[in-house]
Amino acid sequence: MKTNSTPFESTEGGSNVGASAVGKAAWIVLGSAFVGWMFDAMDLYLFTMIMVPALHDLLGASQGSVMQIGGLIVGAKLFCWGIGGILFGIAADRFGRARVMLGTMLIYSVFTAAGAFSHNWHQLLLFQMLAGFGIGGEWAAGAALVVETWPEKHRAKAVQVMQVANVVGLVAASALAIFLSGAGWRWMLGVGAAPAVASLGLRLITPESARWEQSHAAVIRHAGPRMGSISEIFGRPLLRRTVVGTLISSAMMIGSWGASILFPTLLREFFPHAGNAEFTRQTGIAFMSTNVGAVLGYASTLLVVSLVPRISRRAVYAVFCAGAWIAVVALFGVAKTLMTFYLAMLGFGFFAMGGFGIVALYLTELFPLHVRATGQGFTWNAARLFTALGPLLVSSASINLGFRAVGIGIASVFAVGLIAIVFGPETGERTTRTFEARNTRSFVDIDT
Repeated sequence: MKTNSTPFESTEGGSNVGASAVGKAAWIVLGSAFVGWMFDAMDLYLFTMIMVPALHDLLGASQGSVMQIGGLIVGAKLFCWGIGGILFGIAADRFGRARVMLGTMLIYSVFTAAGAFSHNWHQLLLFQMLAGFGIGGEWAAGAALVVETWPEKHRAKAVQVMQVANVVGLVAASALAIFLSGAGWRWMLGVGAAPAVASLGLRLITPESARWEQSHAAVIRHAGPRMGSISEIFGRPLLRRTVVGTLISSAMMIGSWGASILFPTLLREFFPHAGNAEFTRQTGIAFMSTNVGAVLGYASTLLVVSLVPRISRRAVYAVFCAGAWIAVVALFGVAKTLMTFYLAMLGFGFFAMGGFGIVALYLTELFPLHVRATGQGFTWNAARLFTALGPLLVSSASINLGFRAVGIGIASVFAVGLIAIVFGPETGERTTRTFEARNTRSFVDIDT
């Protein structure tokens, strides 16, 4: 018998991790994760783009409240998004990152496209919920795969590049809204089938995480910690990390999603007489302002972590969180002209959307390999579960209080993130390795 470190320690801290060379497999993995996250975001934002015309079409001019039913559908989708993300995060730890990532792509693309055949809003609700399960699961598996494939020296940059895919997906959804607005909302949802084709092709070339395979093999030999244990992320020493990760994710998600639900209503003030096709096009243009800001936000995080690798992740998060607070207040309290609206949307994109870049990086550094996707999946998607209540509450409150007052109130949620990050541990290359060395269990290799 011989005693070794855990699979996590031996694969995270070995010479391969320290090497700066980026191999072909790492680029393939990053490309696959980028494509998966891009289509994930595209299918997610497509409904926001077509919500108003789709529900007007399905409900009829005299049926129901478009805003209330739209809030119900978005809330239900976010709830399934959160549940799917947690379950698929556990599955990624137990069954492999690559196969789970690509499987979720197939799920969300098929059901997004199926929504194009809805005959009433109940069917659209069902298809959006089913798509939500797949959308929720993609990120945890893809992020874990990237982190475990790229050398430690370039890991933070690779995570930021992957996160840019979220903006690319939003750009794609906005472009569809602009150029396919005349074709109708059903054709736009039909484009959601594209990821299904992509996932089948990527399945042939995307390698599994070698580090996950080593840890999985150790589990089979009864020589390593259990993979994907949801109870472990709530035990010592991971409980504080789980709570802080959930709170900082929730602040960013609730603030950004709650505000974005009100964007079409705010935009309608500037185009009160626009028809469905024209309003869809204007919605796409407005979101392009957010896209530009988000790209700049992600790029700034990428630049900072590249130039100053040991910079405090907590400090960077605090800057983005505070900036998002100010941007949302400006959007609903100051933007009274179309120009100020676009400028506020730009600021919102930079801080509220671009802030997800540092959130993603922080979460990938919080948990050890054997519960990495589980921890990431829970913290990222528990936030989505909290966010799911937002559209329902926002829709109801807007009717009684006015959407501008509600928008300003939503901004205060960013204060939760600013408080929570104070209690979070610092991460980064050196601090993460120290934590892993102290807190990952040793095991006995029973192979002789």
